[in-house]
Amino acid sequence: MVPFSFAGETFQATIDGALFWPRENALLVADLHLEKASWFARLGQFLPPYDSHATLTALAREVERTGASRLFCLGDSFHDQFGCDRLAGNARELLIELTSRLDWTWIVGNHDPGFADHCGGRIQDEVELAGIVLRHEAQRSDPRPEMSGHYHPKLRVHLKGRQVSRRCFVVSPTKIILPAFGSLTGGLDAHHPEILRSVGNQAAALVPVSDRLLRFPLAA
Repeated sequence: MVPFSFAGETFQATIDGALFWPRENALLVADLHLEKASWFARLGQFLPPYDSHATLTALAREVERTGASRLFCLGDSFHDQFGCDRLAGNARELLIELTSRLDWTWIVGNHDPGFADHCGGRIQDEVELAGIVLRHEAQRSDPRPEMSGHYHPKLRVHLKGRQVSRRCFVVSPTKIILPAFGSLTGGLDAHHPEILRSVGNQAAALVPVSDRLLRFPLAA
């Protein structure tokens, strides 16, 4: 994990796209999109039905690695409001095991409005913690420090004649957009105008690599 400062607090970024907040002993993730494959299957497009278990296994690994006692999911945790009901047995058991031992908060996103959780945790529209707002979609007009998801940012660069794409955190002085943590999620180029409009000027893409945090300025 690689430490960096934001809003007077120290955070640690993980290669898989999670943020650990040591002072709050909290892990933050965005856009799990659990049960995305089963949602597509209902429409006749069949995908391997293992995305939820893979995502939750990766999340459990981050919890163990950080020792977090609190977890905040920054929206679109399920691909639709009924995703929780479609969880397969092994994925449901893993999720219940996690929510039973963590102080778990689901923040509602645009994909899962009105979902009723049957696997533990609490549901909130947004949370303010130590002066930092946790919500699903960035609100540029809000001057408070803010963490959000929604855009699934990825940095795409050309290296030695080929394009390389990596999950990244988009950071400005008052905003952080987390990458999608889900195993079956795409990504929006970090240079996209919608992302830059959301975070304002002085934005950069942060890419955790081993024991380093690579910073790439994002020009409008």
